[in-house]
Formats: sequence, structure tokens, C-alpha cells
Amino acid sequence: MIENPGILLTVLAFVLVLGPLVFLHELGHYLAGRWFGVKADEFSIGFGREVAGFTDKRGTRWKFGWLPLGGYVRFAGDMNPASQPDPAWLELPAAERAKTFQSKKLWQRAIIVAAGPIMNFLIAIVILGTFAGLYGSAVVPTVVGTVTPQSAAEAAGLKPGDRITSIGGRSVEDFSDLASFTALRAGMPVRIEYVRDGAPASGDAVIGTRVDRDRFGNETRRGILGVGPAEAVYHPVPFWQAPIVGVQRTYDMVGMMVDGLGQLIAGRVPVSELGGPLRIAKISGERLWMGPSEFVFLIALISINLGFINLLPVPVLDGGHLLLYGIEAIRRRPVEPQVVEWAFRGGMVAILALMLLVTFNDLGAFGVWKNLAGLIG
Repeated sequence: MIENPGILLTVLAFVLVLGPLVFLHELGHYLAGRWFGVKADEFSIGFGREVAGFTDKRGTRWKFGWLPLGGYVRFAGDMNPASQPDPAWLELPAAERAKTFQSKKLWQRAIIVAAGPIMNFLIAIVILGTFAGLYGSAVVPTVVGTVTPQSAAEAAGLKPGDRITSIGGRSVEDFSDLASFTALRAGMPVRIEYVRDGAPASGDAVIGTRVDRDRFGNETRRGILGVGPAEAVYHPVPFWQAPIVGVQRTYDMVGMMVDGLGQLIAGRVPVSELGGPLRIAKISGERLWMGPSEFVFLIALISINLGFINLLPVPVLDGGHLLLYGIEAIRRRPVEPQVVEWAFRGGMVAILALMLLVTFNDLGAFGVWKNLAGLIG
């Protein structure tokens, strides 16, 4: 039986996931700016016309926009998303000009921009570290326990007791490494290297494909090798070590995202796998329905995604700013304003095109296009 959390729970879960994460991301920018003495004119959760807000004693306008799909901090001296100074900037009194974003040194501006994604990673580290402290850490060695008949593992000659050392030229330390590698490479030929009775061996195979269907009816296509682990080794994690585990798990997830992006660019993962706000809302509702632990873990995962995506070197995103600052550091002079303007226009077009694509994918995942085709037919 397919379960459905309902539209109200889905909307609530989406707000509980995206709202705090966007707020904390922008809070990272805001706090770094305050640290360096930059005045914030606006702190907005959402875009578009203001729905509600207030002005604090420092003159910062805290507000909610009607389109809750992001947010921003506008520092004094900014006139557009590229953080270019207002033409009247030079006319400001020296004391006021010193409080603007553009008056700060290059490394200070870079820290302010990077503080948002860093905040996202810190959120994930805290959550994943707390989970490790509460539940411990399970390490699953790459020792084969079972081999599925007619699978890629059987074709490569693997048998129970073998210890896999690398697959496709990439070394693996535990079963999570193995699963991460194969999940994104369905149908890909690979060489598997392993150790049997102390002697190295290898075999070739084509990673199989498995379609999983969860209790909510979602289908997931992933690569599968066809092996099961021999035994998991459980390690309790002292709370003083929990942050280290949180950092390691966050790092591993970022590595998976880099790998996934590479597979997407190489064409091995179809663009239909990309999801947007609608799919995030659906998954948020499902995870909240499954329980608080699943929901909080999803928050950590989405927080890492937000940090990672914002660091991509695309103008408009934080990574685009950092790219321009890197060029400025090499050239020892700012990038020309007209170049920055056109770069950010191109970045905005790219982001809008991506939003249209993922929305199209989301609607397809919900069966909208199939239903329309049935009505037309």
C-alpha cells in the first residue's frame, strides 16, 4: 500500500526544511559582515514584494518576501546581486563608506561571501556529529558476504570471503564507498580488484541496474554490484569525537555530490534525475511522516546540497563571487564592471533555465505529463 503524507504536512515540512536553512545561510553572510564592520541594509527570507518585516536599531530591515525560495542580505554600498557599488558610493562620508561591503579588503569580502555555504556545512556537521554521538558509527568492511546469482559481482568472479580493494580504478575502504561508486554508474563496465586468501585478483563486469520503489511509490534507479557485506563492525562514538565524525561524513557526502555532478556532465546520469523545489517538498513531507530522525537527517543532506550548490563557480551564486575575487587577486585589480554585469546576466539566465528544467522534471515525476498525454490521447 502506497502511503501519502498529505499536502498540508508536505507544505509544513518544506517550510521547516527550507526556511531555517535559508535563514542560517544568510545569517552566515550577515554575521561575517558584522564581524568586519559592514552594515546590512536588508536581510530577506524570500524574494519579491515584502510580506512582513521590521527595522532593527542598526538600520537593518528584516523581512519576508512573497516567494519563499531563497533569500539574501544586501549590504551597504551594494546596488545589484553582483555587489557592485552604488555610483553615489564615493560621495559618502568616510565613516559611512567604511561600513560598506566594497570598502573592505578582498580577503574580507571573500570570507563574507563564503560564510553562507560554510554555515550550511556547519549545520550538517552538527547534525551528523550528534547522530554519531547518539547512535554510534558502523563500519562495514568490503569483505564479500553474499554474491547475487547472475550479477556483476558473479561475472567478475567474486566469492564470499573476498575483500574488494578497488572498483573502476577507485580504492574502497568500506561498503559505503562501494555503494556510493556503483549507485551512480548503472550499466558502466568496470574492473574489480580484490584479495582472496591473501592473493590479489581481479575481474571485469558491467554494473547492474536496480529500480527500487519505496512506500510512497517513488522509484529510484541505481547501479548495483550484487554483493552483500559479511559483517558490520559497530563502534560507539565518544561525544568529544562526534564532531570529527560529523566532519568526515559531511566531507564524504560532498565527495558524492562532486562525483554525481561529474557523472551528470559526462552524460552517465540523465538530467531527468535532477529535482527541484517541488520534489524537495515531496521528499520533506515523506521524511517527516517517517519520523524525526529521518527528517533531521534530510535537513543535514539538504544543507550540504545548499552549501555545495552555492559554491559552484556560477555568477549570481556565492561561488561566482569567489571566482571573480580569485581573478581579481591574480590580476591585482577588479574585473571590469561591464564584464561582471554580463557575467551575472548570463548566470541568472542559466539559473532560471535550470529552475525550469528541474520544475519540468518534478512535474514529470508527479505524473503530470503522463496524465496530460492520456487526456490528449
